[in-house]
Amino acid sequence: MKIDFIFSTDFHQVNSPELCHCCMHMICTGGEGSFVFNERCYHIVKNDLVVIPMPDRMKNLSAHPDMTVEWFAADYKFLQNLLPSNNYSIGGSISLNHDPVMHLSDEQACLLLEDFHRLRERMGDRELMFYRELMGSLCLTMMYDIFEAHAQREAIDSHSDRTAFIVKQLMQLLSTGICRTERNVGYYAERLNVSTKYLSNTVKRVTGHSVNSYIDRYTVPLLKELLGDERLSLTQIADHMNFTSLSYFSRYCKKHLKKSPSAYRASLQPK
Repeated sequence: MKIDFIFSTDFHQVNSPELCHCCMHMICTGGEGSFVFNERCYHIVKNDLVVIPMPDRMKNLSAHPDMTVEWFAADYKFLQNLLPSNNYSIGGSISLNHDPVMHLSDEQACLLLEDFHRLRERMGDRELMFYRELMGSLCLTMMYDIFEAHAQREAIDSHSDRTAFIVKQLMQLLSTGICRTERNVGYYAERLNVSTKYLSNTVKRVTGHSVNSYIDRYTVPLLKELLGDERLSLTQIADHMNFTSLSYFSRYCKKHLKKSPSAYRASLQPK
């Protein structure tokens, strides 16, 4: 059964295969332990925050007898869809993939634990009509508290090596809205003066995600905005976004919006 939300205090459960589609947020509340992620060993102590998408990639978990943790995990795509595509979240997620451990102050750790506990308290309210919206709001609060702590620790663009520079340049290109008409990886590789293979491998290695996933993440909000404009026909939108055919446009919508263009537009109308 797919897990949407889970709270636990069991450190050795964080890399369970059942969490392969989740993003895990863990705070060490006492003692110390360690784990391996992306072939690198991390040692954690009290007030260390660990944020890892798909935590089943963690290996060699080790905990001292006095180690205590609290963690919350949620479906990764659900969390990603909560945030604007041009938000700090993209740069922040890149940085955390590079180094998933961040030391918090006592105040920051207390704030995050309060976020965890609010989520834990409402996880069982599945009978509510707006359950996922409620949980989404609480998750969003948690993520912004994490971003605030991360922003205080270091600027996203502090990495100066070439690989991080290439990823940063790609994100800057995408933030201009060029993906409205350009969604081919080769186009961005040419703009950045690298090969398509190099760009794909670099982005995957630095962020853990594909170039196409970032292109789509910037494209979908533009698509939603155009579909919300009743003055534009579906044909005009398809042309405006440089889709080669209406059938391809429809397939793209079904893949990323889970509905056909007409059905998505109809869903925006007041009931």
